[in-house]
Amino acid sequence: MAYLTFDDGPSSNTSAILSILDYYKIKATFFVIGNQSKHGKYMYKRIVAEGHAIGLHSYSHEYRTIYVSPAAFHQDFDQIRNLVYQQTDRKPNIIRFPGGSNNHVSRKYGGKDLMHTLIQQMTQEGYHYFDWNVDSRDAERITQSRDVIIQSVLHGSKNKQKAIILMHDSQAKTTTVEALPAIIEGLRKQGFSFDVLTDQSFTYHFPPAS
Repeated sequence: MAYLTFDDGPSSNTSAILSILDYYKIKATFFVIGNQSKHGKYMYKRIVAEGHAIGLHSYSHEYRTIYVSPAAFHQDFDQIRNLVYQQTDRKPNIIRFPGGSNNHVSRKYGGKDLMHTLIQQMTQEGYHYFDWNVDSRDAERITQSRDVIIQSVLHGSKNKQKAIILMHDSQAKTTTVEALPAIIEGLRKQGFSFDVLTDQSFTYHFPPAS
């Protein structure tokens, strides 16, 4: 099973991705950030209306803001939770921490125990968090090579029973859109089906920081 996940949208690329997913009749998971534009608000609605999973990523995605303290994280998180609820009437209980659950940047701003505290708090509040076990590498540069993205996903997914694939649909990620058809077709050739992430599905967590 392959779980296509897209972080940091919605943007104009989200619209293109949704159209590709519709063409191939598959569903994906979108971990969204704050976008108060008319198009952004419409995209939250479209993600849900077309049967995809919507998860929460953060509102600002500003590491230096959200990872200063647990209080700062929750204040930002409440904003994206409320925005998604206003636009979709949904209260998602799946999340992805910016940078993943074990990231170095949070230690810089909030200390080495911050992520442990946030994971504990969010889990107690009923949220299920997802990291990834396949990285498309589309975040390594502003606009990654289409071929690098395709090969990273297909190579990284090989021989996995369940692949949670990290991609991004922010404004700069045009080559992620361009790579998506070849990724879907390549994964199908490897024998994968596709599904959305839910609080009941397979999850993958990074090992905690030592």
